[in-house]
Amino acid sequence: MTDVDQRECCAEYAAMSRRGLLSGAIAIGASTTVFGSAVVTASPAAAAPAPSVLVVLSMRGACDGLNLVVPHADPAYYAARPSIAVPSESLLEKDGYFGLHPALAPLVPFWTAGKLAAVHATGLPAPNRSHFAAMEAVEDANPGSSTRSGWLNRLIGTDSDSNPLQALNMAGGVPPTSLYGPQPVMSADRISDMGIAGDDQWDEDHRRLKSLHLLWDGNSSGLGRSMKATFGAVESFKTLKASPTDPANGAVYPDSDLGRALSEVARVIKTDIGVAVLTVDQGDWDHHTGEGTIEWGNLLNNARDFAGSLGAFLTDLGSWTDKVTVVTISEFGRRVQENASGGTDHGYGNVMFLAGAGVQGKKYYAKWPGLTNSLDGDLLVTTDYRSVLSEIVVSRFGISTSAVFPGFVRETVGVMAGA
Repeated sequence: MTDVDQRECCAEYAAMSRRGLLSGAIAIGASTTVFGSAVVTASPAAAAPAPSVLVVLSMRGACDGLNLVVPHADPAYYAARPSIAVPSESLLEKDGYFGLHPALAPLVPFWTAGKLAAVHATGLPAPNRSHFAAMEAVEDANPGSSTRSGWLNRLIGTDSDSNPLQALNMAGGVPPTSLYGPQPVMSADRISDMGIAGDDQWDEDHRRLKSLHLLWDGNSSGLGRSMKATFGAVESFKTLKASPTDPANGAVYPDSDLGRALSEVARVIKTDIGVAVLTVDQGDWDHHTGEGTIEWGNLLNNARDFAGSLGAFLTDLGSWTDKVTVVTISEFGRRVQENASGGTDHGYGNVMFLAGAGVQGKKYYAKWPGLTNSLDGDLLVTTDYRSVLSEIVVSRFGISTSAVFPGFVRETVGVMAGA
């Protein structure tokens, strides 16, 4: 087993924590908010209600997919993890090869209803163990290109009828790579702060706003389009700020960063102001030490928060899940073999969860490569993560793979209906 010094091993990740690097992040057109370590970004595709909504939940720090969706039938798994392996008898929704970590119990109702699935052994086409570089590669999703454009920016950009307001930055952060690109952005500290400077209670006749409309409504320049987008955003946020704040359908969110973030996301979706893409970050998955067991540890705490928050979110949405698809991404996985500090080091392949609209659930999807109990043993990638995302893009948005993932030829995964 490898021995690691937690103080040195992930200085990179500590220095670029999502809250510090992307404090607020960027949204394509509706809202971005920071809830501690959880970051929300939102992207309206049009002023009219969006026919499909995508929620991308990034599990930052590289989650241990082997302990979330456990390959209990692979003998190398238990041989390589004498202290932290999840016992086979404790697994949920077991099939002949895989099972869910018991902390994922809040998601079981959605699994049994066919609304949740897992795709294992997914990841980048080549190993990359740097948090920063891997995050950028995953979110850019166009290897070899010198163009600074993320895959979500390209997705929204394919809609010629889209709201000209392309991105909103809350809390003054920088855009995540997935949203970075040619679309214009805005910035604000809070949704409640959004408005036109001077258009306030001291300007009862709205003369400031009227003069701005007179100046910009007929202007077709880039700045003119951005100003008109600002006017539209202000109206959209009036609707959002007036929307109900209480969860629906008896949903109870955990009192956590992720719980509060997904509660806000559900509110945006149910307001139906044209948001098509939202991103949420859950941090602290970099478990080099103290990963733990099914009774204690860092992974257990994170998995409980993840499952409790996502389960509450899906419950809160109710019938809205018929138009909302959730997908999870983590920059890379963990090594097969546990280290001497009771954790796992940076690896390669990982698992992706999909939930909601179009998902052919109640199933584990995997071209399983088998595990090796060795010092440098990785879960190999047999499914490029872009194939999973492509099925969402094609089936839910009707957009070609090439428009969002240039030069990529997807393989059929089968997790999305109609893909």
